[in-house]
Amino acid sequence: MKREVGVMTDERKRKTRSDKKRDIKPTISIDLKNCIYRLSYVTDIPVKDVVETICEKGLRSRRVIEYLSQYFRREFQYMSTIYMGDLERESLQRKYQSGKNERITTRFNQGTYESIKCLSTALDVTPSKTTALLLDASVRNTNLLNSFVKTYLHGTLDKSRMQELKKVLNYINKNNPYNEDISWFTLLSIIFDEVKDNTVNAKEAIHSWLDKFK
Repeated sequence: MKREVGVMTDERKRKTRSDKKRDIKPTISIDLKNCIYRLSYVTDIPVKDVVETICEKGLRSRRVIEYLSQYFRREFQYMSTIYMGDLERESLQRKYQSGKNERITTRFNQGTYESIKCLSTALDVTPSKTTALLLDASVRNTNLLNSFVKTYLHGTLDKSRMQELKKVLNYINKNNPYNEDISWFTLLSIIFDEVKDNTVNAKEAIHSWLDKFK
């Protein structure tokens, strides 16, 4: 009986260790950091969770991997595609974006961390640097950022409010004289810029803004 309890305890410890998240503190440009903090603010999601989710989406995005592949110094496989590396390419380890750079904190589960380690091998940089490059490439992917914000909105608004917001977004894009589409993230930012001083949270801000169109 004692032996069985001991086995269960060991298994529980192993499970705890495998589920434990790994801290990473990448150094990113102040502009990217401000973008992440703004995204955190308008979605009411902690910064570390925003970074984690965006990086996880980036790891699954062919467009993001395609972009990063120009810097691969070693071979990397994405699904059925194998990207060839070139050791003649300059390492990005010591390269930072011009201007001020600061650290940001996030955490990854073991599976995501292992994926980042594989990517870091191809890039020939540390996992921390890989996270910075991945985060930057992912945020620049409009489709990925739209997906993040739209998923948040679906979880925040009821069906009727979501439909109203879609109609507003479609109207703005249909009548936009600048020939450029407004993204979900941009729309959410516009809403907060107009009503944030008089609201408590994202849901209330969106409801207040939509009420003006009634």
